[in-house]
Amino acid sequence: MRAVGAQRFGGPQVLEVLDLPVPDAGPGQVRIRVRAAAVNPTDTMLRGGAAISAWRQKEPPYVPGMDAAGVVAQIGAGTQTDLRVGDRVMAVVVPVGRHGAYAEQIVLPADSLARSPVNATDVEAATLPMNGLTARLALDVLVLRPGHTVAVTGAAGAVGGYTIELAKAAGLHVIADAAPMDEALVRELGADVVLPRGDDFPRRVRAQVPEGVDGVVDAALLERTVLPAVRDGGRIATLRRFEDAGERGVTFHPVVVSEHAREADKLERLRQQAEAGVLTLRVAHVLPMEEAAEAHRMLEAGGIRGRIVLTF
Repeated sequence: MRAVGAQRFGGPQVLEVLDLPVPDAGPGQVRIRVRAAAVNPTDTMLRGGAAISAWRQKEPPYVPGMDAAGVVAQIGAGTQTDLRVGDRVMAVVVPVGRHGAYAEQIVLPADSLARSPVNATDVEAATLPMNGLTARLALDVLVLRPGHTVAVTGAAGAVGGYTIELAKAAGLHVIADAAPMDEALVRELGADVVLPRGDDFPRRVRAQVPEGVDGVVDAALLERTVLPAVRDGGRIATLRRFEDAGERGVTFHPVVVSEHAREADKLERLRQQAEAGVLTLRVAHVLPMEEAAEAHRMLEAGGIRGRIVLTF
């Protein structure tokens, strides 16, 4: 089978089309024929060498990719699942070594998959699993109730956009950041208040909510900079494992989606919300797998709204 990966860490140019053995599904596993894989910032980090230790413990080639969509090709013997060969599915992939979503065939635990939304193409479905699950987990760790206020940084991005929509569905008041060119988009996603993005965002939040917001989903990776926006005793959901002692009783809560990659019930809920129109599946660009290097260049250049998706 064909896959996209690298024999060494480096810039986008290290990505190449590889010929790898077709994996076989064992007990508790499902093999899917991948039709689409979203390109995420984590992919570029792994390719560049800012990899989790598990990658460096493996021999190359290294295959990135955390989001896949396609069809069930094989169900391992004894696997408990209601899926059948030929069903359209989406999946969260934890990439380790040559095991990543940038491949024509990939084997995953059955509980890392859910059916794709019936009203979405494979390309659209590939934008949902990892990014949607990250947004869901971030809101969950904030432990907010209807009527509470949440601030979202990086609101125009994939995780930020899903966070806004999930927060509104949960009855939360949303304050979000945006560059001038993204203000209309962020409002369309449902933000109640849109403020200029940047280091001054916390001060602007306090001007809107003098006591501070109840929680923050920090998709822009402002990290400690965003702390002043939060009320005493509030919570901040952070990405990329950022932790801090906080102050005024404010606590930081890292969201590590790879630790929740086998929670099919959450993926199923995201599917239902996508079908109901609660979630907007945003595709920025579609490129064939052979142009993965260009996809990484585009993502690293910035300004992408939605997700770049590779097709296989």
